[in-house]
Amino acid sequence: MHALNLYKTEAIDTLAWPVVENTITLNSSAMAVFTDFKQHLPHVIDARTPATKVESIMRQSHVRMMLVVNSHNRFIGIVTSHDVSEQSIIQRLSELKIKRDELTVYDFMRPKTSLMSFDFTELTHSSVGDVIETLKDYGQHHCLVMDRDNHEIRGVISVSDIARELRVPLDIQGRPTFAELITILAA
Repeated sequence: MHALNLYKTEAIDTLAWPVVENTITLNSSAMAVFTDFKQHLPHVIDARTPATKVESIMRQSHVRMMLVVNSHNRFIGIVTSHDVSEQSIIQRLSELKIKRDELTVYDFMRPKTSLMSFDFTELTHSSVGDVIETLKDYGQHHCLVMDRDNHEIRGVISVSDIARELRVPLDIQGRPTFAELITILAA
């Protein structure tokens, strides 16, 4: 073993950046835009985390959706930045009649039994374009990928990740809820 030399960083030294070529197209394999949890740690948050802290946690992590786990680290749902927006917090406060600091992620999460997911095997035979069309049809900004044979959440696909890879804006409109449809029809 030998000691290495250390050198002073000079004013002319710059930061190296990878050369990124846009190789993803609508015809590329859907696997190119899939975040595989067997290769990347999922972004998780404890259900007991105060809801008022989630937005800053997401901002620091550069994500808009997190997987919610219980005290035993078991997956129980998801929460998005929209779910914990200031407007959502105010609405939930009026519904639950509790103090702001008592609200937790659990109060805002979408339970796993209410979520839709892509099938991992089917995804391996699909294109990025297929994924985009499906997400548009369902009004989803994020979609889990399920290994249905093993009953395991294998990963996630995010519209913002796809848009970044394709270098084009993708406008996914959420499907209106039944209550929103009633309001629209009543107007």
